[in-house]
Amino acid sequence: MNLKPLGSRVVVEPIDVEEITAGGIVLPETAKEKPQKGKVLSVGPGEHNDEGKRVEMDVKAGDVVLFAKYSGTEIKVENKKLLILRESDLLAIVEE
Repeated sequence: MNLKPLGSRVVVEPIDVEEITAGGIVLPETAKEKPQKGKVLSVGPGEHNDEGKRVEMDVKAGDVVLFAKYSGTEIKVENKKLLILRESDLLAIVEE
């Protein structure tokens, strides 16, 4: 299934954090924090400005981004948890 977000929204696949702490303790699912990092799978066309022209998005598919902890709408597609976020919910693009 392909998702094409509308407006200035993006579809992000969250990247889970390590399940083992630095001290070697394995964390159960209930003790893990929500991920705040993810890979952009698809982006919308962007919003229109006051003059009616489309403003391109700053992110593109394949970018790794940081986002606010409780932002977006979580959906499940083919047993994967995905997030649909507004571009304004994204905090940064991770450059490696």
